[in-house]
Amino acid sequence: LVGGWLTGSLALLADAGHMAIDVVAVTLGIFALWIAQLPPTTEKTFGYYRAEILVALVNGALLFAVSLWIILEALGRFGNPPTLNGPMMTWIAAGGLVVNGVGLLVMSREKRDNLNARAVWLHLLSDALGSVTAILAGILVWKFDWYLADPIISIFIALLILYGSCRLLLECVNVLLEGVPKGMNLSEIRKCIESVKSVVEVHDLHLWTVTSGVPALSAHVRVGQAADHGKILGDITLLLKEQYR
Repeated sequence: LVGGWLTGSLALLADAGHMAIDVVAVTLGIFALWIAQLPPTTEKTFGYYRAEILVALVNGALLFAVSLWIILEALGRFGNPPTLNGPMMTWIAAGGLVVNGVGLLVMSREKRDNLNARAVWLHLLSDALGSVTAILAGILVWKFDWYLADPIISIFIALLILYGSCRLLLECVNVLLEGVPKGMNLSEIRKCIESVKSVVEVHDLHLWTVTSGVPALSAHVRVGQAADHGKILGDITLLLKEQYR
């Protein structure tokens, strides 16, 4: 932030502002991971698993708001681009790239099965891309005195942030609306259950996500009169676990 202020670069300010929000995002992420492990209570009988999704939703909303602010600021600079310190812009952005690269390596494994960790990873990825483009803006200003590069590249950074935040928000909303988990098909799961011996009909089938990596299913299954209910339930559970791990 200080570097962006000293150089007058919107690209650096955009990148630094995004990183400042990441500090909040990572802090919220740590809090969500902690609270999600708390045991259920008499008032919160399902526990606190959804805290992770709520934090990811806040992160996505923050990213969305920041990207719109960057675009508005950049558009205001097209008419009268300020004089910038190109060499300082370049070196500060390069330092930011190193920091974000380390963060991406740390979070790369965690993001696979955890929506909240993926939110943090997306923050870091868009930061790293922002640093790369800020380096490019610095070089263009430094070597060619092309000051319009700063607002142009700032808009590019903002669009990257906007794309990632929209995807994240859509995933969070799908979880909160208890939509079918990504990669699962309700019709196929119904056929899978109906393939079990003695199953006559499946109705009131519901499939949703409790939190990242924790899908849930409920259904009414009608079976034959002479069927062993306990055995059929075990067979259905085993088959679903094998097919949809």
